[in-house]
Amino acid sequence: MGHALNVVGFIVVLVLYAVIGALAAAGTIFLARRFLASKAEQIFYGMFLIMIAAFYLAFAAYFGVATAWRLEAAVVAAFVVIGVLAVRLPFALIVGYSLHGVWDVLHELQAHGAYSAFEPGRLTAIPLAYGVFCASFDLCMAGYSYARRKQWIAAWKESGGQNRSAVEDATEPTRHALLGNLGPVTGDLPVNPPANLTDVAVRAKAAAAADLFDRPWEA
Repeated sequence: MGHALNVVGFIVVLVLYAVIGALAAAGTIFLARRFLASKAEQIFYGMFLIMIAAFYLAFAAYFGVATAWRLEAAVVAAFVVIGVLAVRLPFALIVGYSLHGVWDVLHELQAHGAYSAFEPGRLTAIPLAYGVFCASFDLCMAGYSYARRKQWIAAWKESGGQNRSAVEDATEPTRHALLGNLGPVTGDLPVNPPANLTDVAVRAKAAAAADLFDRPWEA
C-alpha cells in the first residue's frame, strides 16, 4: 500500500511539473511576443537557451558533484555555440531546445535510477522532477520556434532590404552633386554637335570627371 502511494504521488508530481513547464513556455512566449519585435524575440530565445543550459553547472556546484563538472561544462559550451547561432538561424533554435529537452530527460532518468547513458557521477544531481519541467518547457519552445521560423526569416530579410535602402538614400545627394558638377561641362554643347566635335565633347566630359574624383572635397 505504501509503495503504491509513493508511485501515485510520483506520477502526480511528474504531471504537475510537465504542465508547469508548458505554462512557463506559454508565458515566456506571450511576454516575448508582446514586448519584443520579431528579430529581438529570436535573439532573446537564443540567449535564454544558453542561460537554462548553464543551470546544470549551478546544480553541480550546489549538490557538490565534482565529478560532473567536466561533462556538464562541455555540454554547456556546446549549447553556448548553438545559442549564438540561434540568434540568426531559427533552425538552431529548434535543434537547440530539442537537444536540451533530451539532456533534461537523461538527467531525470539517472536521478531515479531508471537509465544512465554515462558512468555514475558524470551527470549532476537535480531537484525532484526538474528534468520533466525543463523538458516540457524545451519541447514547447522547440515547437514554437518551428512554427515561428518563417516570420523570423522574413523579418531578417526585410531588415536587410531596409538597410540597403538607407544606404541608397544616404548616397543620393552625392550622386546628384556629381551630376551637377558634370552638368556645366556639357550644358554649352550643341544639341546636335557636328561629327568633328564629338570627340572633343567626350574628352571634355572625361577630363571633368577625372578632375572631380581627384578633388572630391570641392564637390
